Amino acid sequence: MKWPDPWLLFSYLTCSTISLIVLTSIAPDKLLQQAVMFALGLIIFWYLSSQESAVYQAFSLLAYPVSLVLLLLPLIFGSSVRGSARWIPIGSFQLQPAELAKPLLILAFTNFLTHFSPRRLRNLLLNLALFVLPAYLIYRQPDLGTALSLFSLFAVQIFVGGLPLWTILFSFALGIVGYRYLPHLLHDYQLARLTTFLDPMEDPLGAGYNVIQSVIAVGSGSLFGKGLGHGTQSHLRFLPENHTDFIFASLAEELGLVGSTLVILILGALLYRLLSLGTHSRAPFARLVFFGSFGVLAFQTFVNIGMNIGIAPVTGVTLPLISYGGSSILGTAIILGIASSFARGENSPLLLEIK
Repeated sequence: MKWPDPWLLFSYLTCSTISLIVLTSIAPDKLLQQAVMFALGLIIFWYLSSQESAVYQAFSLLAYPVSLVLLLLPLIFGSSVRGSARWIPIGSFQLQPAELAKPLLILAFTNFLTHFSPRRLRNLLLNLALFVLPAYLIYRQPDLGTALSLFSLFAVQIFVGGLPLWTILFSFALGIVGYRYLPHLLHDYQLARLTTFLDPMEDPLGAGYNVIQSVIAVGSGSLFGKGLGHGTQSHLRFLPENHTDFIFASLAEELGLVGSTLVILILGALLYRLLSLGTHSRAPFARLVFFGSFGVLAFQTFVNIGMNIGIAPVTGVTLPLISYGGSSILGTAIILGIASSFARGENSPLLLEIK
């Protein structure tokens, strides 16, 4: 039997257990579906891990058009929820194709960067163009959080792939100049989230409400929490999206600093494992897969926890393997399964070594 990477498997099982425990308290009606998705995700994770990494290298070129098709589906067939067309209804399940596109784009960007090194200006522009198309399709839904997640994985990959220093400095200068045009690029509600991040009390019953209630929930948890089923902010419905975007605040209120620190340590171990694999990888393709996986999961972790404690804007990013959501679970399971496959390949002895 081909076992997955033990650290990645441990992180998946531990996070899924914590997620189910918290949902038992704050959203018991969603517990069964979450458990089913975790079980399906584990099967997918194990199966993908058992495959040879060469399979994913061969598929990486096809991954790009497949991801574009997935991202087009919500714009054509998607159901609108609060002004966003991100989901496709499949019976009682709402599929979010952008989550499934993330692992495909990790493979696709890796393929482009290994064949077209960003050290040359022409290749750099080609890679940027290939990134802009899926990012634009996600932004059109609109889904700013997922678009930023995609940017984070691409930014990490292109930096590791050999991005010249002058382009980093140029991008930084361009960002400063373009900041003044930011209000013209964002929707009104997205701009409101950004402005109230600086001062939530400016609109305490509107755009700043979510952040204020989340910070209250986290702070009221104290050291050991109020106990499962005794969180007032989540159970009295003061805290919105308490099982998705703000599940960390619900967890911190009921399990306290001890429980929230445990979650941070487990997710930190997961990210450290991906970073370690990428740092010590011998193959350029595998290295970019590890760093791309690290980039997207690190962004989601830092931003979600950050917005729960009031140090990052609210962007609708879920906490990996903790937040409720089947599409997010499956997307993360695919990412970890592919990464685990490359990890096995790194540890496999070479059949022929020529010195």
